Amino acid sequence: MSATEERIALDIHAHLAPVLADRLKDIAGVTWKDDALTIDGYTLAAKSVYRPEALVAWMDENRVERAWISIPPPLYRLGLDEPVTRAWVNYANDGLDALAARFPDRLSPLYHLPVTHPALAAEVVAARAKTSKARFAMPAGSQEHQVILSNPAYGPLWSALNAVRAFLFLHPCKGCDPRYEPFYLHNLLGSPMETALAAAHLAMSGVLERHPDMTICLAHGGGGAAAVAGRLERGQITGRPGADTGAQRPRLAFKRFCVDCIAHDADALKLAAAMHGQDHVLFGSDWPFSMGLPDPHKQLADVEVSFRRQIFSENPKNLNLLSD
Repeated sequence: MSATEERIALDIHAHLAPVLADRLKDIAGVTWKDDALTIDGYTLAAKSVYRPEALVAWMDENRVERAWISIPPPLYRLGLDEPVTRAWVNYANDGLDALAARFPDRLSPLYHLPVTHPALAAEVVAARAKTSKARFAMPAGSQEHQVILSNPAYGPLWSALNAVRAFLFLHPCKGCDPRYEPFYLHNLLGSPMETALAAAHLAMSGVLERHPDMTICLAHGGGGAAAVAGRLERGQITGRPGADTGAQRPRLAFKRFCVDCIAHDADALKLAAAMHGQDHVLFGSDWPFSMGLPDPHKQLADVEVSFRRQIFSENPKNLNLLSD
């Protein structure tokens, strides 16, 4: 079977922005005007991000059977206080439910977790897991808001995720380092580094070892995680200050992560597969954004056939991700 004929069982990285017009009037900082959301001064202008029918049409065109939908980064709103965050998260997750309900055989929600309020995030996990599949998405961290995933404050969140055997998709958000502003580097370089940083904190703190029943998937091929795993391990072995916590060596711990296949380079994807496990690479499109895989069969045509088959169908089946 040629790449152009293959079917994709699951897309774990697709974005939709929910619009519940009757509820938006009660939410400060967000408006719906001219078919676009403006969130805290930023207008999310991509029209297709509001249209689940456009996603399903793209899925039909590209033979994608199912997609898990999460909100895009402009909707993360990391600077809100806890009461406002609670209202916003409820809105976002109810909105994801409404979007998925329009195409229940094709779309399922990855419920948003507020990374700047870990106790609230743990509440969301416990509540949503009672009525829905335990599948979530969360920002990978934030320099501006001093989010450090190895902080003990996140302990209840990891315990809650582990207790319900949850799937958690970690997606980077924009960094605030001014050196990333030229050349669009806040996205092209900053995002992969944010993802690698999250992976390092989760591995070197022992979070992954202590919570073996949750599945964490890293966006964009794991970012830079695979490239730095050996260096992190060398730091442990040579006793760099604070590096050796007694946790698993990073090159072993990183095999606990899944990653999506959005690496934009066949050799980079091979590296990610070598580090995280070829059986832990899942298909992600980053729909509808251009930095993803809008033409997946063409963009992944240089991936070896048997590996591509794993990504498209075998890995989600073997990881028990296809039950709905």
